Amino acid sequence: MQKLDQKDLRILRVLQRDCTSAVADLAAQIGLSINACWRRVKRLQDEAIDRQVAILQPEKFGFGLTAFVSVRTNEHNDQWLQTFSKGISKIDEVVEFYRLSGQYDYLLKILAKDVADYDLVYKRIIKIAPLSDVSSSFAMERIKSTTALPI
Repeated sequence: MQKLDQKDLRILRVLQRDCTSAVADLAAQIGLSINACWRRVKRLQDEAIDRQVAILQPEKFGFGLTAFVSVRTNEHNDQWLQTFSKGISKIDEVVEFYRLSGQYDYLLKILAKDVADYDLVYKRIIKIAPLSDVSSSFAMERIKSTTALPI
């Protein structure tokens, strides 16, 4: 990847807030010609931008419960990880999935409509592969949520 300069970083900051910004507006904000800005945006799309998406409000679609699920396992082999990863990846309500260091092995972020809906997801999770501990915490309030990198 080509080294990013200050103009590239300014473009990326604007696009992280609103990727629908018109190139002409973006160019004016950054202090570039439209053509120069367009070329930079195209290069950044190829080199640094993973994807451009619409970020929806979960509660508008009935997802009123956010659960963070910490998982421990006694299995630490490739086959178990493949089985667990594939199984978890098929559950649409799991919107984030991490392998961790420390006390727990995996962390899942789950969006559910309510506790009963979460329980159905939980039952699917525990059928995927042997687990030694599954601990759930429910978000009381979303105070900050962003997809923007601090660049």
